[in-house]
Amino acid sequence: MSLGYALDHIALGLHRIADCAPFLVGELGGRFLDGGPSGTFTGAQWSFADGEKLELIEPLGAPGGFMHRFLEARGPGVHHVTFKVPDIVAAAEQVRRFGYDVVGYNDDFPYWKELFIHPKQALGIVVQLAEEHPLPAGMEGWSAGWEPPPCPPPAAPLARIVGLRLTARSGDAARRQWGELLGATETRDRDRMVFAWPASPLVLAVRVDDVRPEGPEAIELRCPRRLELPASVGVRFEQVD
Repeated sequence: MSLGYALDHIALGLHRIADCAPFLVGELGGRFLDGGPSGTFTGAQWSFADGEKLELIEPLGAPGGFMHRFLEARGPGVHHVTFKVPDIVAAAEQVRRFGYDVVGYNDDFPYWKELFIHPKQALGIVVQLAEEHPLPAGMEGWSAGWEPPPCPPPAAPLARIVGLRLTARSGDAARRQWGELLGATETRDRDRMVFAWPASPLVLAVRVDDVRPEGPEAIELRCPRRLELPASVGVRFEQVD
């Protein structure tokens, strides 16, 4: 039975949003959606060919925030995946029922309620679950008064963000987390387990390897033109057929 969850976006943690935004726009054709400061970070989102979204986040404020800690420990890379859920209370109960700890639960703001699963429990990646509701007319949103970094003109045609490829040490653990806990349907693509959600254009492709560290490997892209992929932003992008 469907849980009504959807993989909303993939978030990349960087020293500066400006390190990757020109690539998202000038090479992939991304369209800026929303962004701005929020507590100890600044984030911004871009959309692509089929409505899929990537988010860039950078640290804000004094050292010690979660983004400072992430960059010190791992360097730039994929930070989290976000799932939209219809009911954050029910989602928290689901997470606990499966034996995961709920981290960072916050329902103080009625239009955005969230929780997290720590990467030590979630196969090497932060998982965010969020319940979102439209803001009332006249209420300023996230990007009010904030401008994204300067970027080249958007490339055309837009690239498609296929999804995120990850490594897991156990196929059963991957199936339990992405399929049973988070409501994905599973298919196979050669040596990969592919997890998809009906309301999302993004997929998670998992390769089982009991030797390699668990977690993100690469963001996979499709585009009818050959893409010039960045070599120095700290995030691995791959163009696939």
